[in-house]
Amino acid sequence: MICGRYRISNATPRSRPLECPPVDEAFGRFLNIVDVEATCWAKSPPPGESSEIIEIGVCVVDTDGWRRVERRRILVRPRRSQVSPFCTELTGLTQAQVDGGMEFATACALLCDELRGRFRTWASWGEYDRRQFERQCATAGVGYPFGSRHINVKERFATAFGLRCGVGMSRALAHAGLPLEGRHHRGDDDARNIAAIVVELARLRQPITG
Repeated sequence: MICGRYRISNATPRSRPLECPPVDEAFGRFLNIVDVEATCWAKSPPPGESSEIIEIGVCVVDTDGWRRVERRRILVRPRRSQVSPFCTELTGLTQAQVDGGMEFATACALLCDELRGRFRTWASWGEYDRRQFERQCATAGVGYPFGSRHINVKERFATAFGLRCGVGMSRALAHAGLPLEGRHHRGDDDARNIAAIVVELARLRQPITG
């Protein structure tokens, strides 16, 4: 996720939902942990550019036993911005890589269909990922791929550990005695690490359900 001191575009209203096929899994059984990376700049965006999602990481948690059971990485081709050197340094993603990604609308359809986005509760570290999806769906006229049940794991972690305010994901891992797996600021790695925190919260009898 890219937030804090990094520049992102302004919020826009939520777009219409996607129509997704019916599912044959028990409600609440699986939880989608989502983390996005977006185009970003050390200072202000260049004229005419705004931040766009370039990578979506998803880690599916099975709440029956609280296990990480699936991992996805989706590259998305930006249309209104370029990958800056700062963005490459932060995420490891290059313009050439994301040029080979799928359209944002296709990525949203994949989330809705293959990952049951409208049916499953989803979670992210903080509110940035949710707002970025809402913003970009509205701007692009693309159906919103999730339902209304979103959980802010950052807030839940702070409450569980008695912290006065939320902390970054890597700091939370250290606080919980968990390793950082992979590279920070890569969508699939961050989603997997957030999922590890979710599993740990369940082990501590503070599952992020509801």
